[in-house]
Amino acid sequence: MSGPARVLVVDDEPLVRDSLTDFLEDEGFQVCGADSAEQALAMLSAQPFDLAVVDVRLPKMDGNALIAAAHRLHPRLGFLVLTGSVDYVLPRELRAFGMTSANVLHKPLAGLRLMLQAMRKELNRGGDDESY
Repeated sequence: MSGPARVLVVDDEPLVRDSLTDFLEDEGFQVCGADSAEQALAMLSAQPFDLAVVDVRLPKMDGNALIAAAHRLHPRLGFLVLTGSVDYVLPRELRAFGMTSANVLHKPLAGLRLMLQAMRKELNRGGDDESY
C-alpha cells in the first residue's frame, strides 16, 4: 500500500467522531467519518479502507453487526471497537476472524496515543513491511 492508511471512524456521537477524525488526520491518516452502520457500509462499498474504528452502540444496526457485515465485504479490513461498556465481551463471530481483546478500546480513552498504538498494531498485522 502506498500513501497514508485509510481509516473509517464510525460513531453516532458527532463530538467523538469529529474529535477522532481530526486527531487521526493530524497524525497523517486519511480519515472519513460515518454516523451509522448503514452509512459506513455504503462508504465501504464505494471506496477502500484499511481500518475501521467502530463504536459498539450505534442506532439501528450495532457496531458488532457492522463489523461482521464489513468483514464479509472486505476480509482484510482491520477493526478496532470503541465501547463505553466495561462489561463488553467480544462476540464469538468477531473472534472467529481474528479479533482479540487488543482490538477493543474502552471510552473514555485514557489517551489518544493508546488508540494510535492499537491502530498501528492492527494495520501492521497483515505482515506488510510498511510501518504506520
